[in-house]
Amino acid sequence: MIQGCVHVMDSFADYFSNGGRVIFMLVEALDIYLIGTVMLVFGMGLYELFISNFDVAKTSSHVSSLIGLFKLPARPKWLEIKSVSELKTKVGHAIVLVLLIGLFDKSRKVTICSPKDLLFFAVSILLSSGCLYLLSQLQTST
Repeated sequence: MIQGCVHVMDSFADYFSNGGRVIFMLVEALDIYLIGTVMLVFGMGLYELFISNFDVAKTSSHVSSLIGLFKLPARPKWLEIKSVSELKTKVGHAIVLVLLIGLFDKSRKVTICSPKDLLFFAVSILLSSGCLYLLSQLQTST
């Protein structure tokens, strides 16, 4: 997460100096934040499943986040993990998002020279959009 913050700060510095690579650096920061979220969800899920129940919200009146600056009334629902299959599903969803951000990053560098290149580019966007749609439908049905 700290490395993502460093990328955001570097993008601001680049914006005020020449502004050439700001979007590229912000996409990298988003990718790093998503990877950090995957690690956070996976680590907390393994801890809760195998070591101890992580019920801080039930023992205290409010859950503190960001060094006590904000008070949450309960732990977020997306962070509640009750089985290994649920943990695999959540980590899988996050990995798909990381891959789609990577596809977005690579698509910025594509040079389209022929109609065939344009067709392949459109098909890749269609397939990635279909993947996101199917993933959202699977998530709502469970």
